[in-house]
Amino acid sequence: MTVTNNNLLVRPATEADAGPLIGVLAEAFHEGPLAEWLIPDADERRTVYYQYFRDAFYHGVEHGQVYTTSDQTAAAIWYPRLEPTPTDTRQRLEALERIAGVYAPKFVLLEEMFDAFHPDDPHHYLAYLAVDPTRQNRGIGAALLADYHRRLDQLGLPAYLEASNTSNRRLYLRLGYTAGPTIVLPAEGPIIWRMWRGAPTTTGGRTPFPRTRPRRRSL
Repeated sequence: MTVTNNNLLVRPATEADAGPLIGVLAEAFHEGPLAEWLIPDADERRTVYYQYFRDAFYHGVEHGQVYTTSDQTAAAIWYPRLEPTPTDTRQRLEALERIAGVYAPKFVLLEEMFDAFHPDDPHHYLAYLAVDPTRQNRGIGAALLADYHRRLDQLGLPAYLEASNTSNRRLYLRLGYTAGPTIVLPAEGPIIWRMWRGAPTTTGGRTPFPRTRPRRRSL
């Protein structure tokens, strides 16, 4: 446990936090260009998003590192990626079809493109950062990131994420991330910014995005 700015307590999340944090994740990502591209209908989006982020939360607890605040108003799901991680494409496809139904093809495409452009360099991957919409713009998300960044700095490891809107992109830039080549989703989809925070020992000439062309993978 770590006390961050404004006496905010950041702690590891467990399955006991599932109820509040799944709701936070689903609501925090409910609005925005990516959400509207994935599921145009807002009511259907809310139903599918709850299922999608329920899966994301439990997967993060089991396979990654999930952090929250003492009042459960925010969540960050991280994955150590110290070497390229293969995806069980058939199992994931079945899961997305079960979760998203008729909207599964766009979720498949999104995850496929994220996977294809994922850096190979050892790093920790921020899959999701969510703050309760009623508590946003109070520094809570920044505090969650700062806490984890300290851990990464002690390990000498960089961080990677994808930002799906300009406000999030600005936040990550302020916190030391570099915006790299973008991912442009097809079918009039939004722009996704690939972002990298280098390790403290990174030299000035080191490019944060060692690969700009996608891997040839398919779900």
